[in-house]
Amino acid sequence: MHPRRVFRRIWAFPATFLGLLWLPAALATGGGFQIVRGALEIHGGAVAWGLRRLTPLAGGASALTLGHVILGRDTDCLARCRDHEHVHVRQYERFGPLFIPLYFLASGWLVLQGRPAYRENPFEREAFELSDPHAS
Repeated sequence: MHPRRVFRRIWAFPATFLGLLWLPAALATGGGFQIVRGALEIHGGAVAWGLRRLTPLAGGASALTLGHVILGRDTDCLARCRDHEHVHVRQYERFGPLFIPLYFLASGWLVLQGRPAYRENPFEREAFELSDPHAS
């Protein structure tokens, strides 16, 4: 592995570690995992429950990225969201342990302005733009 790639993995590891904490819970509750494009995807069981109930989005989230771990409700959600979530993987590689606080600061700022905290978050906008082949 190239030294830059190793550095990016280490730089993103604090968030990756948080994602890895979901693996035992997922496996103990009927979930599973796979490695796709260098990211560990964990799905089902406790992960599906958490994405539905522990995220502030109406109806919950289909998927969520923590470093090099992508949590998904199921394999269909992961397949649908993969390109979007991999943009977040690259963002973690760029911002490392600063990504989570920056993400929440951006959302908080948007809320204070009366704007949508998720859809207008600059990290989400980048992910939607780069993962949507029809975006201009």
